[in-house]
Amino acid sequence: MSAILSSTRAAAALRTSARVSAELLVVAVMAAATLWVLSRMWSVVWPLIIALFLTTLTWPLAAFLRRHGWRPAPAASAVTVLSLLAAAGIVALIAVPVASQSGELADGVTEGIQRLREWAAGPPLNIGDDQITGATDAAMDRLQNSVGSAVSTVATGVSTIFNGLITAVLALFLMFFFLKDGSRFLPWLTRQLPGRLATDVPVVAARSWETLGSFVRSQAFVGLLDALFIGLGLWIVGVPLVLPLAVLTFVSAFVPIVGALFAGLVAVLIALVSNGPTDALIVLAIIVAVQQLEGNVFQPMIQSRSLGLHASVVLLAVTLGGSLAGVVGSLLAVPVAALVAVVWNHLRDQLSEPAHGGETGEGLPAVPGPS
Repeated sequence: MSAILSSTRAAAALRTSARVSAELLVVAVMAAATLWVLSRMWSVVWPLIIALFLTTLTWPLAAFLRRHGWRPAPAASAVTVLSLLAAAGIVALIAVPVASQSGELADGVTEGIQRLREWAAGPPLNIGDDQITGATDAAMDRLQNSVGSAVSTVATGVSTIFNGLITAVLALFLMFFFLKDGSRFLPWLTRQLPGRLATDVPVVAARSWETLGSFVRSQAFVGLLDALFIGLGLWIVGVPLVLPLAVLTFVSAFVPIVGALFAGLVAVLIALVSNGPTDALIVLAIIVAVQQLEGNVFQPMIQSRSLGLHASVVLLAVTLGGSLAGVVGSLLAVPVAALVAVVWNHLRDQLSEPAHGGETGEGLPAVPGPS
């Protein structure tokens, strides 16, 4: 005998679905409104993001100085000055030579793409020129849109050189104050919030700070190792433009998965144009070996899976960030996803039922007494 559909249960399920849909819609509207507000405040948000990234990189040194008797202000000042000197050294030793060779690097990539088109048009692939042209044009449009989005995003907050200097100075001052007063932030935040928020928000803030610091420092170190090993391999093979390619590898490390593929493709194209297909294959083998070493040794050892994000989540986050905000979105996608995961994990812990035992009057799991 077939079961009869219960109208009461169907109506209850429909009401539940409608309620959940309405709640999700409210959350989506709130998220969209938050993003809109952030976009209108980008000239302030962007230096704040830069300052947070710089602070996570330099915080260990400031904490080291404070553990050895330095006062907060002198420690923050010393770290800020050292950061300025390091930035000036990077500009003088790396950025200027890289900028002078950027045109040659772009020409090599263009010529390498043209050679690949010619190879694909012949046997054994015999891909029609119309198909190659269509795929190439689509890829170039995608790249131009992404770059254009990044340029427009930067132009929104930094419309002139003067505004750019203001942004840099603001980020530097924010970094100094974060280094100087960062340890006071959580106690201050606890005093400002009422009730349960005084406990939950500081906990989430502390975990978010640890996650952000782990991501930035580990990606910087892994990117440095990638740039060192790949640059050494390119130098041994005799590929030109070693310094720009190494810098591109380091910068691309901050866009997980996608950045490594992009930097590797550029290096292979330059090797193909300058040294021929044999050296290009050797460069490809070097890059694959370094990436395998990174994925299986460097990142698990350095990051210790602290982000807690699956590779598929990382890939989807980078893709979504790139489609929404271009290059800037790709750079910020993974740390944003990691922070969202921190908030979600905390909410899940607070909303989970206790595994054993009852609950106390405060809604907390009962702690068994000593036997």
